[in-house]
Amino acid sequence: MSRTTFVAASSGILFGAGLAIGGMTNPARVRGFLDIFGDWDPTLAFVMGGAVVVMAVAWAIQNRLGSPFFGDSFALPDTSDLTPSLVGGSALFGIGWGIAGLCPGPGFAALVIDPAKAATFVAAMLSGMGLAKLVAGKG
Repeated sequence: MSRTTFVAASSGILFGAGLAIGGMTNPARVRGFLDIFGDWDPTLAFVMGGAVVVMAVAWAIQNRLGSPFFGDSFALPDTSDLTPSLVGGSALFGIGWGIAGLCPGPGFAALVIDPAKAATFVAAMLSGMGLAKLVAGKG
């Protein structure tokens, strides 16, 4: 296994473990966060806050590096990446996340924890991704 593959796999395992420990593989937890006028659950806010802190540190480190440790150059987004397709896809993502209580990362992590429930979500997600590729003419 190459060093890059090892780092990618380790990062994925760490991310999945964080999602599971933070309770983000439980759709009820996510729906509880979105229920601001009912029985609101702030857990997701703490998970997102933790992610913002980690990302702020990563941006600070990136600004001091000439190149990434496991690549030739950084691939950073800019405002030209903001397209109507991205905005529409983001809206669909948010709607689906609110309905299902899962998004791709927690959905795949939930396959390990509760495969019967997560499999339906993951199958629907993969079908939607395939359909989007066909509609965009990239499939």
